[in-house]
Amino acid sequence: MPSPARKGAPLTAPSGSMDAAAARRAVAELIRALGLDPATEPELGETPERVAEMYREMLSGLDAANDPDLATFPHEGQGDLVVVRDLEFHSLCVHHFVPFFGRAIVAYVPGETLVGISGAARLLEHYSRRPQLQERLGAQIADHLERLIRPRGVAVILEARHLCMEMRGIRKRGLVETRTVRGELADARWADALRLPPER
Repeated sequence: MPSPARKGAPLTAPSGSMDAAAARRAVAELIRALGLDPATEPELGETPERVAEMYREMLSGLDAANDPDLATFPHEGQGDLVVVRDLEFHSLCVHHFVPFFGRAIVAYVPGETLVGISGAARLLEHYSRRPQLQERLGAQIADHLERLIRPRGVAVILEARHLCMEMRGIRKRGLVETRTVRGELADARWADALRLPPER
């Protein structure tokens, strides 16, 4: 019998593991369990298929076959800082399966290797497309960069709205900011470079 997943461990799934037919059946069951009837509401007729396809797309980051293939380049400079800012992302709260979304800064002080300019966006997209915690999302992006290019410092700053807070429970709009800051970027001299600009 397989051991249970560690609480808070990153979610993964084997390639092609989504059972689309089972997902459609589950959505149809949920519709009936909620007291809704496709016979009296014809618009619900194709909802199970639509929802299953939506989750296949939204959770594509669980499939190991979709791991991003990132270009890298040699680097010889010193004291450089690479910052990609104002990256938009959408993810799915692991607790309630409703969206959270916002913007990100991904920054690093390179060692001997640079990652292609689109690398930060590709990592953000990949790790967003799974049931997720905002704190874990930042850590996973930082971990990936550390494995790939061994930077002298790395930072991932995320600011997001959570519909699990806005649509239920307290029902208040708010911005949640999380910071994963490691290595040289933990030094206070980089603080201004890692600030999110005011929300537009």
